[in-house]
Formats: sequence, C-alpha cells, structure tokens
Amino acid sequence: MDDDGLDLAAREGLPEALRVLLAAYPREGWAADPNFRGLVEFWLERHMMFREALAAMSADAEQALDGALDPRRFAARLSRTGGMFVQGLHGHHQIEDVHYFPVLQRQDARVASGFDILDRDHHALDDHLASFVEAANGAIRAPESTFRDGAGAFHAELARLTGLLDRHLVDEEELVVPVILKYGSDALPQ
Repeated sequence: MDDDGLDLAAREGLPEALRVLLAAYPREGWAADPNFRGLVEFWLERHMMFREALAAMSADAEQALDGALDPRRFAARLSRTGGMFVQGLHGHHQIEDVHYFPVLQRQDARVASGFDILDRDHHALDDHLASFVEAANGAIRAPESTFRDGAGAFHAELARLTGLLDRHLVDEEELVVPVILKYGSDALPQ
C-alpha cells in the first residue's frame, strides 16, 4: 500500500486538487459539450462495456450458485465473457498508458500528477486481474462436487475486482474527460 493515501484499494476518490477541471466540466454537462462526440464518447462506452461485463458475470455466478444456471453453461459463458473482459481491459489500459496519458498529462499541470495515480492503478489492477483469472479458472474447472465452492470463490473475487475497477474508472473519467473537453482531442491518437 502506498503511504500517500492514494492507493486504489484505500482511496474514496481523487484529491480535490486534481478535481479542478471537473468543477468546470461537471459530469452532467459532458454529453452536451462540443468535444464530447468522438473520442470521449467512445472511451466512456468502453468503460460501460467493462461495467456491463462485470455485472453479467456477477449475475451468472449468482444464478449458478442458486442452481438456476447449469454449471457447464456458466463455465462457457464465464470463459467467453471473462476472456473478452480481461483482454479488453488489458488492451484499454495499454493504449491509455502508452498513447493517451502521456499526451493528456502535458495538457494541464494542475492535474498532471493524477495520471501517475491512474498508472499506479493499472499496475494494481493487473494483480487483481490475475486473481480474477485464477478464480474464474477454478470455477470453470471445478468438478460438480465442488462447483459451488469454486463459483462462490469466483463471485467473491469478482466483487473485489468490481469495487476496485469502479473506483478506478470513476476517477479516470473525472480526470480524463474534463481535460479532453477543455483542450480537445486533436493531439491524441484516434
């Protein structure tokens, strides 16, 4: 855990100093901003896709634990959705770290340190994704006699990941979107 209080697992949001642009560009006005269409809209849709995948996997795990979803069908759905989720999130973070964040970080010195926090989040999430994959594989491979244990362990790991990823996505949105709305996306790779 980082001693600056900004560790993903501990923080409840970005420090106020990093929310300066959010005050000028509040979330409820984003869609009406001329710089929203295109990159910002696409980027937020990707975030929504990750949230929807987590919700679908959680619902499936709950149905499997309740006996309403056959273990084989649960395993097939988890394999497909979980694989797309992990690959998509890794790719999304790589593009952000390599292409977007370095450019966005230079746009406004007042929020530049926030991108270091988001980068640290990505590294922390990598560890949680590895635990998610391990738990998912455990549920998928569990014999019928221990399926409920495997599905339960996966559901618990999924809940942990969901909380952490949501914290990260909210913070990322509240830092990145106002920067793009203020400065535009012309300097960013499309």
